Amino acid sequence: MTIISKKIEIKAELLESISKIAKDENTTEKKILNQIIEEGIKNRTKNKLPEDLIINKETYNPDSKRSRELIGIIKTKEPFDTAKAIREIRGIE
Repeated sequence: MTIISKKIEIKAELLESISKIAKDENTTEKKILNQIIEEGIKNRTKNKLPEDLIINKETYNPDSKRSRELIGIIKTKEPFDTAKAIREIRGIE
C-alpha cells in the first residue's frame, strides 16, 4: 500500500546517493528508499543501547517506571538526605 500525503522535497545529493546505492545493489530506488526509511524509523524508536551489549535481548524491556520502583526511588514531601539514611542503615551513625 502506498500513501502519498503531500509533496516533499529531498536534497539532490541524497537522491544521487540513493540512485548510486540502487545501481550498486541492482535494485530500484524505491526499494532502497523504503529500506532507508524503515531502518531510520526502527533506529529512532528502538532502545538506544547497542544490541550486542544487551545480554538478555529477548526479555529486555526498558520500563523506567518499573525500574524506579525496583531500585527504591520514592517521592517525599520533604527533602531527603540519602547519604544519612545509608549511613544509618549501615550502622555508621
